[in-house]
Amino acid sequence: MPHLIAPSVLAANFGQMDHDVEMLNQSATDWIHVDVMDGRFVPNISFGFPVVHAIQKVAQKPLDVHLMIEQPERYIEQFREAGAENITVHYEACPHLHRTLQQIKAAGAKTGVALNPHTPVALLADVIQDIDLVCLMSVNPGFGGQKFIPHTYQKIKELKSMIQERESRCLIEIDGGVNLENAPLLLSAGADVLVAGSFVFNSKDPVQTIQDLKQLSF
Repeated sequence: MPHLIAPSVLAANFGQMDHDVEMLNQSATDWIHVDVMDGRFVPNISFGFPVVHAIQKVAQKPLDVHLMIEQPERYIEQFREAGAENITVHYEACPHLHRTLQQIKAAGAKTGVALNPHTPVALLADVIQDIDLVCLMSVNPGFGGQKFIPHTYQKIKELKSMIQERESRCLIEIDGGVNLENAPLLLSAGADVLVAGSFVFNSKDPVQTIQDLKQLSF
């Protein structure tokens, strides 16, 4: 399967969000990545239900919603109703992860689990067959524009091996510091989905930047 590109609207211009989402609609974007932060799980606050719903009304691409929040199980149904097609929760925020994954499935969304840079992929061994998407954080979550953490390459390889051994159909998503230099290495290691925020929206031509990421070979 060709790799997917999921620009993060955390790096978009909040004052012209409709315009930026329309730009993504006309680009080679596959998913629109929406980072939800609560100021508790991560030291930043971003979008809530109304903004996600507003993005969904304009978006012509699936919303890939990443919940960087405590107690995400309290809000699964609301984010699904707001338009999330993929709902990713953090392993570190879910003491009852299997139950939360079943809740996401029952709501009709694809299940995702995110791992912080310090969290080993081996901790997903017992639930990997219940997950549609693993989001490996290649920066510490909470802010855009951070420097990529190189150990991510090794984590991708370990996770890909686990997925193949368990015969899972789970995709590997990389979130943080993705650019045209490291993207081929990420794809070669086994990544399926690349999230790019600042690299896309701060470029001179975001549509072309997305196209360049989409056309990468390895």
